[in-house]
Amino acid sequence: MADPMPPPDDFSLALEAAQLALEPAEMEHLALFLGLLTDANTRMNLTRIVDPADAWHRHVLDSLSLLPFIESVGAANLLDLGSGGGMPGLVLAIVRPDLPITLLDATLKKARFLQETASQLGLDNVTVISERAESLGTHDGGGRDGWDVVTARAVAKLPVLLELALPLVTPDGLLLAIKGDTAHDEIEASAKALRVLHASVELTQRTATGTVVVVRRNGPIPRDYPRRPGEPGRQPLGGGR
Repeated sequence: MADPMPPPDDFSLALEAAQLALEPAEMEHLALFLGLLTDANTRMNLTRIVDPADAWHRHVLDSLSLLPFIESVGAANLLDLGSGGGMPGLVLAIVRPDLPITLLDATLKKARFLQETASQLGLDNVTVISERAESLGTHDGGGRDGWDVVTARAVAKLPVLLELALPLVTPDGLLLAIKGDTAHDEIEASAKALRVLHASVELTQRTATGTVVVVRRNGPIPRDYPRRPGEPGRQPLGGGR
């Protein structure tokens, strides 16, 4: 078992500034998660962030920035698309053990890390799927219209992400995308994708670590979407109206 990674001294102040609160047991589980992530990162490429203080702020706090949006809609389930090292999916699973959370990653070794880590942390609310989002979101893929909330962090530019994620969202559900300084440029480039996929950007919120883009699915996804694996990335829907 990896050694836990204790939080930096200023983390409690950062939580307070974000109007978030964690129980001692949740902090312990988050410390253990970061320890497991850091240990596994020596064997596979899961994260470029290895400094403990940076990890607590840029992994944990960044993931927790989605909590208010998840709670505001009373989500019954959640899917984390391209979960990779477990951000935000495993972080959210630790603080919301009552919420069924599915972690999706197409890379088998990353999916195995997610499964093993969830098991070591005793997260009974976590399911791991190793599959392409394009395949899972088709009419016979088993995941279409399946989750009230889909989250994504560092997966793809928004025009591509919309096609990957929205078919997995329930009608009237949300896509919560954690973006950086290019968030508004990506939204402008997504006009066509939003129109074709019957969705709208409900709001954006700047946080201490990034920008949360909240996308509402407003109607049915056309049958032609998502396209075949790899095609959304090669030929994004684009920004034209």
